[in-house]
Amino acid sequence: MDVRRIAMWSGPRNLSTALLRSFENRPDCSVVDEPLYAVYLAATGLDHPGRDDVLASQSQDPDAVLAELTQGPVATPLQYQKHMTHHLLPGIAREPLAVLTHAYLVRDPERVLVSYAKVREEPTLDDLGLPQQVELYETFGGPVVDAADVLAEPRGTLTALCDALGLAFDEAMLSWPAGPRDSDGVWAPHWYAGVAASTGFATDSPGSGDPLPSRLEPLLEQCRPYYDALAPYRLSPADPSSADQFSADQEP
Repeated sequence: MDVRRIAMWSGPRNLSTALLRSFENRPDCSVVDEPLYAVYLAATGLDHPGRDDVLASQSQDPDAVLAELTQGPVATPLQYQKHMTHHLLPGIAREPLAVLTHAYLVRDPERVLVSYAKVREEPTLDDLGLPQQVELYETFGGPVVDAADVLAEPRGTLTALCDALGLAFDEAMLSWPAGPRDSDGVWAPHWYAGVAASTGFATDSPGSGDPLPSRLEPLLEQCRPYYDALAPYRLSPADPSSADQFSADQEP
């Protein structure tokens, strides 16, 4: 069986777990949740919530992780890999990633920082992975979607994304059962409360309109050039009726 392996590269607090839920709800798709997290924590020594559990749950060998992501067995025609761009440290080889189909999820950095600061009070540019996201786009290309478009027009944006990836849009991507998943990383209790309670893409989330703390304004200015580098390439939401043009049995 031919397998399509989609690597979705996102920073934290970008709607990435909701998009993971969306793809996992497709009957033809299995998912991988942040497979380089333990590699990242082991190399940096950072004290993230649930650090010891993360280190125990995943391989800390980047070469072994990349081999599994690019060559490991997959039981479904489609595999969706949710990646945090900051986990891709400089010492991790990029060449093996060339066999994957790459895509990028971006979000206005002001909204990212407002959300992230509620979990870690003093984020840095290294926590957000924006330089790596631009690097990956420049190396591999691939479609870009903006979290704001996913929330505002989920059907049209996901239709455009599926079209760009050569996939059939599936109505199942628009909603999912609430609750945890066996595929969730062990860090889910620390980070996934909102998405675990969700059943689809909300138009907004509690606190999303909160102001940016003034102490983070210098960091926002560091972030903006990276977001601005990718934002012009983001997909425009498709006309919702265009989903009908894709055959439900189209091979992924």
